[in-house]
Amino acid sequence: MDYLVALRRELDAFGAVLDGDLSAPVEHCGGWRLVDLAAHLGAGNLWVVAAVREGHGDSYDEGAAPREQAALKAWYAGTADALVQALSVDPSTEAWTFFPPHTVGFWRRRRSQETLIHRWDGEHALGPTTPMDPALAADGVAEVFDTMAPRMIARGAATHPERAVRITATDTGRCWTYGTGEPVAEVSGTAEDLLLMLWGRKSWDAGSVTWDGSREAGLGVLAGPLVP
Repeated sequence: MDYLVALRRELDAFGAVLDGDLSAPVEHCGGWRLVDLAAHLGAGNLWVVAAVREGHGDSYDEGAAPREQAALKAWYAGTADALVQALSVDPSTEAWTFFPPHTVGFWRRRRSQETLIHRWDGEHALGPTTPMDPALAADGVAEVFDTMAPRMIARGAATHPERAVRITATDTGRCWTYGTGEPVAEVSGTAEDLLLMLWGRKSWDAGSVTWDGSREAGLGVLAGPLVP
């Protein structure tokens, strides 16, 4: 997957959202409004620029973002350009990251996924959402299981599940098994729906996914928490 292409697309799509009502509440991000989400994403972009160019993960200031619409749009666009430029080097280049691998390639993938989710958040705050690219969404599901969930376990925020569940993306054919032993259940749906459910944007009770086996046991495995 060309993460730089995906990242640029999602960054620009989020930028387009900033033409809307910046006071719109963002349902799945606590008490944030769209202006706060833009500040978070833009500051995160600059954080990764520093991680790549300066080799550290020091905290960043979301309060530096302007609040006026035109200024915020210009500021966000600048952070997006800076991020893409910083990541336009050999993906094997060493960089500070919060989880292996400690390379630019990690950030290409992570920021593509971060922006994808928050682009959806921003669009959802204003109304209809644009469908996710199935391959990118499926990669996001994979990232939950190969990066985010192990990180939550390493931080002591979750424990490795004693049971397993199988997750199948019906539109891409990709599947994953998370946990230990034979799966007690299988949940199937589009990669987009699965990704949104794993990140708490949709409920596992949604009719867009199907369950086989013990749904209750499967939900127990997926309770995690799998993501921050």
